[in-house]
Amino acid sequence: MKLVTYTHQNNTQLGMYLEGKIWPVKSLDVSLPNNMREFLEGGDAMMEKAKKIYEGLKGNQSATTPIFESEVKLEAPVPNPTSCRDGYAFRQHVAAARRNRGVPMIPEFDQYPIFYFTNHNAVQGPGEIWCMPDHFQKLDFELEAAIVIGKKGRNIKASEADAYIAGYMIMNDMSARTLQMEEMLLNLGPAKGKDFSTVIGPYFVTPDELAPYAIAAKTGHTGNSFNLNMKCWVNGVLVSEGSVGDMDWTFAEIVERCAYGVDILPGDVIGSGTVGTGCFLELNGTGLLNDPNFKPQWLQDGDVVEMEITGLGRLSNTIRKEPTDFSLLTIKHPAS
Repeated sequence: MKLVTYTHQNNTQLGMYLEGKIWPVKSLDVSLPNNMREFLEGGDAMMEKAKKIYEGLKGNQSATTPIFESEVKLEAPVPNPTSCRDGYAFRQHVAAARRNRGVPMIPEFDQYPIFYFTNHNAVQGPGEIWCMPDHFQKLDFELEAAIVIGKKGRNIKASEADAYIAGYMIMNDMSARTLQMEEMLLNLGPAKGKDFSTVIGPYFVTPDELAPYAIAAKTGHTGNSFNLNMKCWVNGVLVSEGSVGDMDWTFAEIVERCAYGVDILPGDVIGSGTVGTGCFLELNGTGLLNDPNFKPQWLQDGDVVEMEITGLGRLSNTIRKEPTDFSLLTIKHPAS
């Protein structure tokens, strides 16, 4: 099942998505909640009810009149997450980034999965991303997958954690690298380098939709894994490609750590971390390592960033610059 949160005629609501068409859930069953938060809080019972309706819809799309995707504005599928965490699951990305900085691979990566909390109030979906002047100091994308928690849990074992995953999405963990690098010198963060925008979408896809792509987790790891191709284009140029199946730590293992000694809740969003080659920081570092004349690239005002993951759709955003000269970096480092 694919679900979307969308705005049509100034009304934002939850819909079922199928082949470019959207059905408001209320038009299919008045007992279904009209927003993602309440839907997820309904737990397994609500999910199974919705899936039965969705299966019926696939067999009879004329049951009610749909709205075409081109007629609506797609929002973040989970527009108000209860929290938003981001993991660090791809060894290739971590190793390449550290190699490019001239430091050895950190052995702790292979001992346990880690994550950080980002700003769940800055989550957005397809469309424009408005950025401040400081953000454009090495503005970056990060190509990731993400999960949405579907039921409350605590102290969950990795062997049981996949049952708590309600859906999957594309995630673009936007990064302002100059701000990030500045604050990480103090061994705390990332904060202002990350908290201005985390993009998810365009669809919320239930795990059963991904079953045809299932593969075994890597040796020594526990949980579901899927061979889903990941791509990112900037202004139509392919800049990154990888696979969700390259995750070294599974989402189940990340959930196990997230839920240790604390509740996870319906509506929590958890990202995978960046796939190998999945950001300009890594690509620029590798380019300069191989060629001292390499010209680094960062996102600019007007750039179009498109991400696609097999089974999860295509997420498109346009970078926009806020019309202001307010800059924390300038305040800290005024022109002499």
